[in-house]
Amino acid sequence: MNATPNSMQESPEKSASTPHAGGKCAVQIQNLSFNYGSSEALKNITLDLERNGVTAFIGPSGCGKSTLLRCINRMNDEIVGARVTKGKIIVEDIDIHDPSVDVVKLRRDVGMVFQKSNPFPRSIFENVAFGLRMRGIRNKAVIEQSVEESLRAAALWDEVKDRLNESALGLSGGQQQRLCIARTIAVKPLVVLMDEPCSALDPIATAKVEELIWSLKKDYTFVVVTHNMHQASRVSDKTAFFYMGEMIEFGETTKMFTNPSVKRTEDYISGRFG
Repeated sequence: MNATPNSMQESPEKSASTPHAGGKCAVQIQNLSFNYGSSEALKNITLDLERNGVTAFIGPSGCGKSTLLRCINRMNDEIVGARVTKGKIIVEDIDIHDPSVDVVKLRRDVGMVFQKSNPFPRSIFENVAFGLRMRGIRNKAVIEQSVEESLRAAALWDEVKDRLNESALGLSGGQQQRLCIARTIAVKPLVVLMDEPCSALDPIATAKVEELIWSLKKDYTFVVVTHNMHQASRVSDKTAFFYMGEMIEFGETTKMFTNPSVKRTEDYISGRFG
């Protein structure tokens, strides 16, 4: 089932494996400024996120990277006083703040994996099937196929295939985070947002999630907020560095980490501040 904002009138019983159409950029952020009340959190951000790539957002705490991440699927709408004051975000050629946009569908099309794994207090199977059922899919065979495909894609199937009816809360932290990734990709989003997805995981679980991001980017566009410079350098194709609500530099990750154009970027990456 295609899950892009261009498919807002789709039939819920279509195949769950329709590939995405579209051009080079999955998301275009144009001159975006954002406030929490009277406090300006983002200042004139312009950024293109390429389809089937991994973009890392780095910068010190409070610099605006997580705020920008949550702007892409309008999660900030839930915060009183939070608002876009200028600019726009385009996902699949649609302005996400257009009054005609269904925010629930937008958040399905632009999925999110949080810092702390948050599986539902349901079975492993039902965690992955949840989004499919919410989309109106009732065909048992379609659901079972999609659940298996998603768990395989999340490198979790072999570990849980004999315990699908057990509670997801019984999984390890790393397994829970991969389950949350499987749950997110089950509905075939265009973009997957990740806010510090490995900060609560041990090094082995972190490596598995990083490998997963790299293997899945052929099918999805990832945006990863991280404080871990090594992780950013390992998993991302491009990196954006933020400081005090401004985007200081954006470019190919290899260049950013070896020969940044801005001294402040070099100072942050090298650990001189932040």
